[in-house]
Amino acid sequence: MRGVEPPAELGRVLFVSAFVIATCGLIYELVAGALASYLLGDSITQFSLVIGVYLSAMGVGSYLSRYVERGLLARFVEIELAVALIGGFSAPILYAAFTWTGLFRPLLFGLVFTTGTLVGLELPLLIRLLESRQSLKELVARVLFLDYIGALAASLAFPLLLVPKLGLMRTSMVFGLLNAGVALWATGLFRGGGVVLWRLRGLCALTLMLLLGGLTGAGRAEAVMEAALFADPLVLHTRSPYQRVTVTADDGDVRLYLNGALQFSSVDEYRYHEALVHPAMASASAATRVLVMGGGDGLAVREVLRWPEVEAVTLVDLDPTVTSLFTEREELAALNEEALRDPRVSVINADAFTWLLEGGDSQRYDVALIDFPDPNDFGLGKLYTNHFYRLLARQLTDEGVFAVQATSPMFSPEAYWCIVRTLESEVGAVRPYHAYVPAFGEWGFVLARASDVGGPLSGFRDLPEGLRFLSPTTLTGLFHFPPDMDRRDGPVNRLDNQALVRLYEADWREIRGP
Repeated sequence: MRGVEPPAELGRVLFVSAFVIATCGLIYELVAGALASYLLGDSITQFSLVIGVYLSAMGVGSYLSRYVERGLLARFVEIELAVALIGGFSAPILYAAFTWTGLFRPLLFGLVFTTGTLVGLELPLLIRLLESRQSLKELVARVLFLDYIGALAASLAFPLLLVPKLGLMRTSMVFGLLNAGVALWATGLFRGGGVVLWRLRGLCALTLMLLLGGLTGAGRAEAVMEAALFADPLVLHTRSPYQRVTVTADDGDVRLYLNGALQFSSVDEYRYHEALVHPAMASASAATRVLVMGGGDGLAVREVLRWPEVEAVTLVDLDPTVTSLFTEREELAALNEEALRDPRVSVINADAFTWLLEGGDSQRYDVALIDFPDPNDFGLGKLYTNHFYRLLARQLTDEGVFAVQATSPMFSPEAYWCIVRTLESEVGAVRPYHAYVPAFGEWGFVLARASDVGGPLSGFRDLPEGLRFLSPTTLTGLFHFPPDMDRRDGPVNRLDNQALVRLYEADWREIRGP
């Protein structure tokens, strides 16, 4: 081939390029899937669609490569730069589209398809650049080997290193810089100077400057876009390995958002947490040992500690970022009355399902309080399955009682009653109830006893002093449902069907519209 250095140098650069192409391409795919999951929910659907569109686009790119006939090395560099710009800026473009326009979905799939097509063009060009220098059998084996190894490197680095350390926006730009760096390196294969060489190097320099500028301003841009999503001023915004954590405050109303979803408003959260905690505590014959799953903000633990008989509370929450914030930051710890600093409280940062599956701990609990986010994806849906409740029952005493937050029986009735049916399929006694929380509307809970030993859940002990919402009268009133929230029939939520997630999504789609 005219205009390139000897075969050894060509092979070295282009084989390294195969590894980089695969790594960067998969990173852009993972960034798009993760952003869609964060912003739209239902991670399995989002990742499935992104992967399908990306792979089909690679096929289109591979087919189109047949029409590239001249200047293969120059075309390779140009395509690499296009991937660098489009893939590198994909995360900020998508985040901005979600924040300020209604074009998130078209842009998502347009960017994924474009990136996939360009990556699909690159590999055939690599093979054609190298085909005259070794056997086709050896060439295809080496290129595909490096391609698959690059994909493995990306799939390991993305969840373990890149998202926790860089976040999605910086990750896409860092790999855009890597693509542009490979393009610049590849220009060294041209002999001498010439207009083509300097044009390509100028494009490389421009691309690198744009991506470096974007990387420098990524933190500020993310803060601006995050702030635009919320009505109130941001007090805190951080990203843990598991989720985006945002706290806002305005005129005494402190609000916690996880992945953009409201978790509580300090103005009325006492209604929610009193309704979650005290019916179960008042139903238990004893409540000396209490298990709280979810609720890393410590607000449910605060209510548990109002009962003088409590000797030990174990809080199991996935995210150490949340539990640390609500333990160490004074303005947040004040909301839970420093409950997570109480010597009776032990915090375990672990996946609740895995923790129970591995046997929990040596204690058996009198009361358990289950305060997970709504089941808007399959990772959360497993925490509402019959299998989870079976595991939970093993961790309780024979007369152990627990309460579950169960979405809204008004806005998500099919999902709410699915949770009730799932509990009824596994445990001894079940009583659904609900409470009005202004920040959320009508909200649902389920009270349950782990076995038949304790009989029906019909009587309550005296409530502790200092409650703002519950009284003996309002407590009994929680268990009455008006006709518009009556029981509905449907499936039990099992690990192998995850019916709840689909019901939940269908309910909220009906509220929000298509």
